[in-house]
Amino acid sequence: MYRVRWARRALDELASLWAQGDANLRRAITSASHTIDQRLRKDPYNEGESRSHGERITFVPPLSVRFRIESDGHAISILQVRLIRQRST
Repeated sequence: MYRVRWARRALDELASLWAQGDANLRRAITSASHTIDQRLRKDPYNEGESRSHGERITFVPPLSVRFRIESDGHAISILQVRLIRQRST
């Protein structure tokens, strides 16, 4: 099991997204952040897609997060959180 640490910036982004959302979006953000924590604790090496500088990105609607597996091999740092916008069809 890995430790997941949310960088201050990522926590601030998450809080801002949650505060700006309506009740449905707030529930979805809470659920997605919990799912992200669980997935990263379990198997971060197979979660999401690789990016430059040893970072990865994963998507759990309505969120995307950029994260890094730390060099100690036991900790995960969530670096950035974004809201995934639904496209109109």
